[in-house]
Amino acid sequence: METSEYNLSIHQEIDWLQNVINQVISSYLQHEGVEAHWTELPMPDIEAIDSPFANTIKEWNLNNLERLALILAIAPHIRPEALDIFFGQNKIYNRGFTEFGGVIDKGHSGFLPTGQTLFFLITAVNPEWQIEVLSYFNNDHIFQKEQLLSLESTESYLPKFNGVLSINHRWLHYFMTGEKPKLEHSITFPAQKITTNLEWDDMVLNPAIMDQVTELKTWILHKDTLLDDWGLSKHLKPGYRALFYGPPGTGKTLTVSLLGKNLEMDVYRVDLSMIVSKYIGETEKNLSRIFDTAAHQNWILFFDEADALFGKRTQANSSNDRHANQQTAYLLQRIEDFPGTVILASNLKANMDQAFSRRFQAMINFKMPTKEERLKLWGKAFSGTCTLSPEIDLNSIAEHYELAGGAIINVLRYCALAAIQRGDTVVNKQELLVGIRKELKKENKTITQP
Repeated sequence: METSEYNLSIHQEIDWLQNVINQVISSYLQHEGVEAHWTELPMPDIEAIDSPFANTIKEWNLNNLERLALILAIAPHIRPEALDIFFGQNKIYNRGFTEFGGVIDKGHSGFLPTGQTLFFLITAVNPEWQIEVLSYFNNDHIFQKEQLLSLESTESYLPKFNGVLSINHRWLHYFMTGEKPKLEHSITFPAQKITTNLEWDDMVLNPAIMDQVTELKTWILHKDTLLDDWGLSKHLKPGYRALFYGPPGTGKTLTVSLLGKNLEMDVYRVDLSMIVSKYIGETEKNLSRIFDTAAHQNWILFFDEADALFGKRTQANSSNDRHANQQTAYLLQRIEDFPGTVILASNLKANMDQAFSRRFQAMINFKMPTKEERLKLWGKAFSGTCTLSPEIDLNSIAEHYELAGGAIINVLRYCALAAIQRGDTVVNKQELLVGIRKELKKENKTITQP
C-alpha cells in the first residue's frame, strides 16, 4: 500500500476528531440546537482498511475514547489546523478558555494539545469518565506498554496534565510509512544496542562463574513459569538484577552480549556520559527515559562502568552531596521496580554502594583467567586465518603472561596487522611478544622472556 493510502485512514480519523471537538464545545457552551452526544457521531469504519494505523486500532481493540486520545496526539503532526478551534476566546474574560488546555510553542504556531485538552474532550459533559482517561497513563495500559502516548514533563509547581500530549515519533513514522525506525542513540534515548559475532561456545569462563551465568540464564528463560504457574509472584519481584565485577577484559560485556544473543533478547548498553548531569533532576529524567522505554520490551539493560553512577553514597555535607545521594536513591528504586533484566558492570565490587549490593540476585566475580583458561583463549584467538608460528609454545605463553581475554584479542589485532604487512598469515614469536608487551605496558607491567 502507498504511503498516501496509509495517511488516508489518519485523515479520516482527524475529520472525525474535528466533528467531535465541535460537538463537545457546542454541548459544553450549551449552544442552541445541540442535542446529540459526541459519541453518537459515526467513527470512520476501519474494518476493511489495511493500514498500519487502522490495523493497530483493530489489533489493540481500542474503544472510541482511546481512539480520540490517539488521534488528538497525532493531529498537530498531520493537520495542525484541525485544532485551531481551540484558539476561541472566552468573551467573559477576554482570553482563551482555561479548560481547553493546550500550549503554543515558539517553534509551532498551532495549538499543541495537553493532557488537559484530552480531559476536556472526554469529560466536559461526562465527568465520570475521568478515571478512564487517567488509566491511559498507567503502566499497564497498552499506550504505555507500547510507549505510544506520553505527557511531557512540566515544572514541579504546574499541574501534571498541563504537559503536552505527545505521540512517540517511532510510532508516528510507522503509522505514516509502515516502517518503524530503530531506536537511535541520542540525548532522548541515551543507550545503544550491542551485539557480538561470537557464539556461546566461544566463551571461556571459570566453571564457577559459568554456573552463576547459567543460573541467570535459567531465570530469564523460566521466570514466567516460576512467577505465574508456581505462584512465586507472591514472594518475588519479576525483575532480575545482577552485578558483574572484575578486572577489564575478563568477559563481562561479552557475557551480557552472548546472553542476549542466546536468549534472543536485545541488549542495550546505557551511555553513562549522556545520563549523568550536574543539573538537579536531569540525571533522573535521563534515566527515566531509559527505564520507561525498556519497561515493556524484551531487553537486557546493561550499565557498564556502573560505579560512576551507582557508587557509594557520601555524607550529605553539601548540596552536591545531597544531589548525588538523591540520584543514587532514585536509581535504587527504579532498578528494584524494573520488571526486566538489569546487569551492572564494575571493575571493583568495593566501589558499589552496599544498598545496591543487597538488592542483586547475582553478584558474579569475573576473575582473571587461570593458566588453563588463558591457553584456551589463546587457542581460540588464533584459530582462524591468522595463526601462530609452530616455534611458539602456547603453554609457555599462557603460563608466563597473565592477560585477560580482552587483552589477548588486542594482541591478536596487533599480530594480524603485523603479519598482513609482511604479506603473510602466520605470526612469528617476535610479533607475538611485542603485542604482549604493548598490553602489559598498559598495566605498567614489564615483559619477561618465557
